Amino acid sequence: MPTVDQAIALGLTAAEFALIAEKLGREPNEVELAVFSLMWSEHCAYKHSKKLLRSLPTEGPRLALGPGENAGAVDVGDGWVVAFKVESHNHPSAVEPFQGAATGVGGILRDIFAIGARPIAVLDSLRFGEPSSARSRYLLDHAVGGIGHYGNSIGVPTIGGEVYFEEPYEQNCLVNAMALGLARGDELIRSAATGVGNLLVLFGASTGRDGIGGASVLASAELGEEDAAKRPTVQVGDPFAEKKVMECSLELLERGLLVALQDLGAAGLSSSSAEMASKGEVGLDIDVSLVPLREAGMEPWEIMISESQERMLCVCEPAQLDEVLAACEKWEVGGTAIGTVTDTRALRVFAGESLVADMPVPALVDDCPLYDLTVEPPARGLYPAPVATLSADAGPREILLALLGSPNIASRLPLFEQYDCIVQSRTVRRPAQADAAVLALPSSPRGIAVSIDGSGRRVACDPYTGTIEAVLECAANLACAGAEPLGLTNCLNFGNPEKPHIAWQLTESIRGLGDACRALDMPVVGGNVSLYNESGGGPIYPTPVVGVVGELPDVASAGRSGFARAGDAVALAGPFRPTLAGSELAKLRGDELPVGLPAIDVAAVRAAQEAIRDLVRDGSLASAHDVAEGGVLVAVAESCLAGGLGATLDLGAVGASDQLERTLFGESPGRGFVVSGSEDALRRLGELVELAILGVVEGDALSVVSGEAPIAATLDELRAAHGALAPLFA
Repeated sequence: MPTVDQAIALGLTAAEFALIAEKLGREPNEVELAVFSLMWSEHCAYKHSKKLLRSLPTEGPRLALGPGENAGAVDVGDGWVVAFKVESHNHPSAVEPFQGAATGVGGILRDIFAIGARPIAVLDSLRFGEPSSARSRYLLDHAVGGIGHYGNSIGVPTIGGEVYFEEPYEQNCLVNAMALGLARGDELIRSAATGVGNLLVLFGASTGRDGIGGASVLASAELGEEDAAKRPTVQVGDPFAEKKVMECSLELLERGLLVALQDLGAAGLSSSSAEMASKGEVGLDIDVSLVPLREAGMEPWEIMISESQERMLCVCEPAQLDEVLAACEKWEVGGTAIGTVTDTRALRVFAGESLVADMPVPALVDDCPLYDLTVEPPARGLYPAPVATLSADAGPREILLALLGSPNIASRLPLFEQYDCIVQSRTVRRPAQADAAVLALPSSPRGIAVSIDGSGRRVACDPYTGTIEAVLECAANLACAGAEPLGLTNCLNFGNPEKPHIAWQLTESIRGLGDACRALDMPVVGGNVSLYNESGGGPIYPTPVVGVVGELPDVASAGRSGFARAGDAVALAGPFRPTLAGSELAKLRGDELPVGLPAIDVAAVRAAQEAIRDLVRDGSLASAHDVAEGGVLVAVAESCLAGGLGATLDLGAVGASDQLERTLFGESPGRGFVVSGSEDALRRLGELVELAILGVVEGDALSVVSGEAPIAATLDELRAAHGALAPLFA
């Protein structure tokens, strides 16, 4: 029988091992211990975060499907719903970046079509160490290659995303993937197994040893120097196999042949079967000798916890089995009946006639111990100050060009060009054309907009306020496209929650996430938690990544970020309160992270975003671009470059040089917008929100008159600075 030491090696604690024995009424055998080690892992059970996540708002008037299913969904009208979710594949990508990122995309796509929605888009959120690091460049190249390989091959467009570079991600890169799908609201399916006597059918790829232990050994522990030895726990993906699995799944659902459907992701057959049984309050009997294998001699425990990709588990009535298997044969996905639904509330595993595991379903899924966190704010200096790359006496023009060429602001266009962003012909706004991607809806002028965002450095300064900023910035991106936010998904990337300072970051961040969503009347439809993102070099920045989906009434009026007409007035709109604390300029100067960020009047921000959204929708604003990294002058420069038009700004006498820098380069995410339009349109906007006229769209240069020496840079100079890192992203 397994020992406590073996349980600890699988990621359990001695107390958890004893609790498992108590739940079983005996000590677990080899198969049972393997299954419990995964089901009770952080990755599957959320045992350090579930209590906190219960505080998030999950109800809303447009909510179609909330947390608890493979993906959430919102109602976008005319009987259509949009399903969406974001998940992490951080640790696998740190070990094997190509397959780690590729299978991250594959996994999130399965979550979408597992509820009956056809995937229509992918976005990604990536974090790496500084680009001067050979390791970071290697991880970037291969992770981007994996994302492009999977999405391009399966025919789902990658329509947007974000990439940031910070030293704390050097050993623990972040690869978060978000997917969207489209479905008829009355055709969504849930994953609860029901109907005693119904059959459990496994279809898709055959099962091998790839991915064994991924959820417990790799994803629920800190990474160390032996990372390379964990390569066998990284799954191997096949997008062409997934394409067949997707089409088979959608056909089975369209024909009404299934009672329930679930994808096999983390923990493989163990988690998919146990979760289906738990949701349906039933038991399942599984015979692993019936599972199609691609490797000889696999043990029952290996079959149960393999994380081989491109597999689905469904429940069907016995009378429908022949039709289900015929559809699987048509799509060449190898369907096999491997078990039955029972009334035992137990997950029983057989190997032929031999019973090799007998586990109460509630013990596996519902009775995992949930932990209260010990919280304590971190001591100053948890994160080292960045290395300075800009002299303290640099002038405004030099600062502008340095910011435009800095790793976190430089053009990502060469990266986006590696992704197919227009396949399926729904894409209205491509990456770099607008702050949010825009997709058309079927047989309607309406569309959806989507954005993904997060700033680890600012959350490290203030987890509560920084997380609110992330939500507001995502919503601001949608406002610039003319879209109303309908729902939010999140991926919470943090260090080791057993450490009080990390627990404090996580607690405060979730508190901020909940408060921001309540203030915007935006439900959380689901998400993911990725913890233990740290190594001997310390933790990552706390990085809550949020994805928001919104609706706009007419894609023809979707906003753009680039200036559109010479002669238009340029203005700064919104309750913008710039600060250099935690800014990109502060990073370039090597400043230590401050403790705390200025408080936010979220009600005023919401009002400003709604005003911007309405004037974009009615065509009054020719362009709208939120002020994010780098501040106002960088936002104006980006609008110049996106539209191919210059601008002349007159800021007047703004006082001392430190105030000029704060005005031009200070940051206040989600709260300010650079807009352009007629003087009448801006006057009407000014009646609704704070607004300051900055200048006019004209010429082929960006010129700024201020109390100091004038600032001037041609579009060619701006373009050269902004594209300085193109070889990095190519």
